[in-house]
Amino acid sequence: MDYKKYVAEKLATKDLAENEIRELLSVPPDLEKGDLTLPCFKLAKVLRKSPVVIANELKSVFEGDVNFSAVESVNGYLNFKFNRASFASQVLADVLSGKEKYGSSDMGKGKTICIDYSSVNIAKPFHIGHLSTTVIGGSLYKIFEFLGYKVVGINHLGDYGTQFGKMICAYKLWGNKQAVEKGGVKELMRLYVRFHEEAKQNPELDDKAREYFKNIENGCREENELFTWFKDITLKEVKKIYEKLNIKFDSYAGESFYNDKMQPVIDELTEKGLLVESDGAKVVKLDDFGMPPCIILRSDGASLYATRDLAAALYRKKTYDFYKCLYVVAYQQDLHFKQLFKVLELMGKEWAKDMVHVSFGMVSLEDGAMSTREGKVVLLEDVLNKAVEKCLNIINEKNPNLEDKENVAEIVGIGAVIFGTLFSGRIKDITFSYDKMLNFDGETGPYVQYTCARCKSVLRKSGEIKDYKVTSVNDDEYALTTLLARFPEIVKQSAEKYEPSIITRYSVDLAEAYNKFYFDYRILGEEDDVKNYRLALTSATLYVLSSALRLLGISVPEKM
Repeated sequence: MDYKKYVAEKLATKDLAENEIRELLSVPPDLEKGDLTLPCFKLAKVLRKSPVVIANELKSVFEGDVNFSAVESVNGYLNFKFNRASFASQVLADVLSGKEKYGSSDMGKGKTICIDYSSVNIAKPFHIGHLSTTVIGGSLYKIFEFLGYKVVGINHLGDYGTQFGKMICAYKLWGNKQAVEKGGVKELMRLYVRFHEEAKQNPELDDKAREYFKNIENGCREENELFTWFKDITLKEVKKIYEKLNIKFDSYAGESFYNDKMQPVIDELTEKGLLVESDGAKVVKLDDFGMPPCIILRSDGASLYATRDLAAALYRKKTYDFYKCLYVVAYQQDLHFKQLFKVLELMGKEWAKDMVHVSFGMVSLEDGAMSTREGKVVLLEDVLNKAVEKCLNIINEKNPNLEDKENVAEIVGIGAVIFGTLFSGRIKDITFSYDKMLNFDGETGPYVQYTCARCKSVLRKSGEIKDYKVTSVNDDEYALTTLLARFPEIVKQSAEKYEPSIITRYSVDLAEAYNKFYFDYRILGEEDDVKNYRLALTSATLYVLSSALRLLGISVPEKM
């Protein structure tokens, strides 16, 4: 039952609209005060009575209502305490009938959401700086899909610019095919770093790099074959990492894809009188909106990120007719996206309001910022491998006879990295530390996964769950039940706020509530009625915890 809807319907009158009451209803922070509360202060002006009098009068509407064990008026608040047995029966029925689909909905039916995330750079390593955009975007993909939206995951590859001229120049001077095929992206990175070191002493190399990039743009065969080769090597390596992280994409259309789609944008900006000259460059002035001009063409006629992003936005709207288009990009690009969305608005694109920059904090090393040019990066592959290795060491120490322990170590180790990245609000800066990321104690992914394994163990020992009847519910069982009931709302909140950490923190709360219940009460040794009810509660917890982890991109092992 939707208790908010039920209460709002019962209280609705010609003076009090149902939707107005429903919006005022909330869950108190302390269960002792009730399961639902209605603050009557905002109603005082409409009803011309004090909040205390209003709460006392509204209380009478619920006299004899079997859905509530108590309805109390306290200092202008109307507090509702649910009938615990009735509430627990309803929640368990919902979860156990819904199973993996509990918490899902069709609210997104007929709507498409584009999510631009990860956006790796060709011929550069997939490093820890890409972790946040990749797992936040991957989680949002799963969350929106769970809510019935059609989701289009876009990997807007960084495959355009003079750095590719630098790569070709470095390869021709110091590289060879055998070394690149053997070393992959690490070898390409070594060549890229060497180019920047050599260019400090020999600036003419930069001119040569610009020439090679111009050859790519002009379709020269040799340079384009090398560029395509570098791209294939990069994608082959990063797709292995995406597979480990449970990440998928529907499009790998990168910057170069829009090379032939920019001119129509420039033409439209010109036709609408938005493009003006400034110091030889072509810009859209945004002074009236408190922003510097958005540069569309440099003085040498070269395009920029903004030019390609405008072309990409127009292409995505035409191709997917999106309901929302999300850009999961670090907050350092705040100004870029504000300019991008404003230019689209000035072009008369009413759908510009549907573009959202889902920003997140930066990742830095403990001794400062990362730099690809200097080769100062932490490779994501190394992080994942180290997490799995640490997990395997723990298993060998604590449970050496565990079945399929290498696979368990993979699931738990990678889950720890994803969970750790998604645990804090996305806007927080992260200072990367192996010790913190690979800490398996406390509010971590392995703790939640272990709770799932514990539930599975209980259910394996019990055999089939027989019919259960809820007759009485203690405080810990009720706390666990109220958390299970909140899951559908938690999923919606995480989608509305583009914030997977809401699910991450919820999963820790749910795991803690189950573990308290597990340690304080017997399950298998109780009488049949109590045992079957507690097994149903265990099964419901497993469904919800597994779904929460799945929405984060984390798998659940059978045993740990």
